[in-house]
Amino acid sequence: MLELISKYGHGIAIPGIPLHTSYTIYVVLGLLIFSVLLKGKLKLVPSKVQSIVELILDTFVFLGKDVMGKKGMVFVPFVLTFFIYILISNAIGMIPGFFPPTADLNTTAALAIIVFITSHIVGIKAHGIGYFKHFMGPSIWLAPLMIPIEIIGHIARPISLSLRLFGNIMGHEKITMVLLLLVPFAYPLLAFSTVLGVLVVVIQAFVFALLTMAYLGGSLEEAH
Repeated sequence: MLELISKYGHGIAIPGIPLHTSYTIYVVLGLLIFSVLLKGKLKLVPSKVQSIVELILDTFVFLGKDVMGKKGMVFVPFVLTFFIYILISNAIGMIPGFFPPTADLNTTAALAIIVFITSHIVGIKAHGIGYFKHFMGPSIWLAPLMIPIEIIGHIARPISLSLRLFGNIMGHEKITMVLLLLVPFAYPLLAFSTVLGVLVVVIQAFVFALLTMAYLGGSLEEAH
């Protein structure tokens, strides 16, 4: 049993490459192969797999228009890429012997920093120097107070994004490993943990994507 848990908790790394980076490479290659295969099988009457992909795309198009507005629709593929990558990265942790790269803070921090930098680049590109009015508040007289508050708030975004995703995925990993130690006595709890894990996998990917859209949408809005 301890041997199983050790296998479950560590996975297989590419020689000379950290475990979380190795599994990121595995996920990216898997998604690339899947995309190429799906592209060659697209039909007017969709298959089950194509129907699922179209449903996900339609959902994000609807959310993108609602959260980011028409100007933000161009970023739907960007957000959807994050969602799919995070979803698959979370999901592979449900398989014994596989390590979810999102259970490593380096991975989640890198994703959050990309979102952070992109949101500000988008804001500057959309509004020019006027983008920095977002940090000044509704009145010039409030600027000395609002600027530090806004800066702290923006810095907190990548921190919260990365820690939320990392904490939830790593937490579920640790709980599952503990429950495996208690098998067969913990079968009911292990089954409940598995169901809960599926919810965590989907919800955390969706939350990350939704917050990304919210940050991009906020950058595109006119400052008041």
